[in-house]
Amino acid sequence: MRRWNGWGDESTSMDLPLSAGAFLSQVVGAGQQLEDTSLAKVISSVPKSRLPEHPLVSLDAEQRVRHAKGQSLPDYLAMRSGDIECFPDGVCFPENCQDVKDILAYAKMHNVDLIPYGGGTSVAGHINPKQSQRAVLTVDMSRMNQLLHLDENSLIATFGAGTPGPMVEAQLLAQGYTLGHFPQSFELSTIGGWVASRSSGQQSLRYGRIEQMFAGGNIETFAGSLDVPTFPASSAGPDLRELLLGSEGRFGILTQVKVRVSKVADAEKFSVIFFPNWQSASQFCKESVQQRIALSMLRVSNAIETQTQLKLAGHESSIKWLERYLSLRGCVEGKCMLTFGLTGTKQQISASKKQLRTMVKKFSGVSTGELLGKKWQANRFRSPYLRDALWQQGYVVDTFETATDWGNVDTLMAKVEEKVRHGLKDAEEKVHVFTHLSHVYSQGCSLYTTYVYRNGKSYKETLKRWQTLKHLASETIVNNAGTISHQHGVGKDHAPYLHVEKGELGMKVLENLVEHFDADKQLNPGTLIE
Repeated sequence: MRRWNGWGDESTSMDLPLSAGAFLSQVVGAGQQLEDTSLAKVISSVPKSRLPEHPLVSLDAEQRVRHAKGQSLPDYLAMRSGDIECFPDGVCFPENCQDVKDILAYAKMHNVDLIPYGGGTSVAGHINPKQSQRAVLTVDMSRMNQLLHLDENSLIATFGAGTPGPMVEAQLLAQGYTLGHFPQSFELSTIGGWVASRSSGQQSLRYGRIEQMFAGGNIETFAGSLDVPTFPASSAGPDLRELLLGSEGRFGILTQVKVRVSKVADAEKFSVIFFPNWQSASQFCKESVQQRIALSMLRVSNAIETQTQLKLAGHESSIKWLERYLSLRGCVEGKCMLTFGLTGTKQQISASKKQLRTMVKKFSGVSTGELLGKKWQANRFRSPYLRDALWQQGYVVDTFETATDWGNVDTLMAKVEEKVRHGLKDAEEKVHVFTHLSHVYSQGCSLYTTYVYRNGKSYKETLKRWQTLKHLASETIVNNAGTISHQHGVGKDHAPYLHVEKGELGMKVLENLVEHFDADKQLNPGTLIE
């Protein structure tokens, strides 16, 4: 059973070692636990629905609770406290394109707002209903979850937009193929959500981001159906795929997604290298990509993240031996951990390893083989469970991400971390903040920043601390040549900062598109554009 007030399945959790509490107490102070509410109590607070009856629409109170929030920190606090200001008036579960058309007609007839819902994994407020004079209906796409067609000649697969990551891969793997899109939210997020939010997977170096995979598909709008055909390439005007990519439910509801798939690779390996400092590690990343070494993944943690990961790993005796070995090889204080993936034929992997050995030597890296890489691979989708583990000890954890050109990486990372680290100074609270590069390009890279602080004395105070830090980080990013989002999308949380990136004319273009597809602003209002 999926958790109603946290991430993932109730049977899955992440345990922190006993030393974690001492480490966190040292860096930010002793945790302060807050009391959780119960599902029954929240269900009892759900108001009467304003929706007229329809055979596809459920007015069930528990369904309305489970579709009220996503997975951002404010969402998490709202579900934990029970302080949920707005619920959808109902939830529907379309099973085909005709059902979606019927729901659009129903919404138009009865003046209802619609919120498309994939896996509910949004961390930017995409799927949260807002207070409105209109009734709100959440459109849960989870029953449109099948591989509808596989063209093995052109390697194009067609999926229902509500297909979650594990089902995408399982249905393809049964026929010897993979999409290769593995975001951290893979366990729950859907292929339609990946397109709608311009998602990026952990192995984008090999397979590309979702915009490289996305070949075409269908979106149902109030203005009609838009079918985007698949072409290997086209110069016939602007690419209509871009209307669907990053649309975040503002133009219509994605029903079918056509993607470019690959045959399953013969072999795949993940390994870990340590570098003596950040400059060496980041330069290694840049040169590896610019030299087009055939990697599937590169991820490098800065010194504070590396230290934090080693502290929270447990296995104290093994970590001591690792630290001793690294020290003998020149990786002491300030060292940075890099995880990389090699995917392909055995010959391709062998050739890439040979190229990497030269690069590792050039930047004084210390290889630790595949053991740590295998551990990363085994736990690659478990990080979201860390939030619950820290919550039980009285702390909250959140992330934000951006991307920028190589010449700006160090400056932007330093400015953002500095702002967040001292963001709660007025409240005399410490913030533990660290960053890694999660996606690397020839032009630049993403910066993925995590921060931990202890709960306030109340939910309200804890949320206020997040609001302060989120604003400081977002404002610093957009005013220092970073994008407001590299992979999480805009939603409602990032919408106030989007104009800095897009400019006045760019925002006008987006507003005109919304006006064309949804003149009465019934589709996911407040998302993408305030």
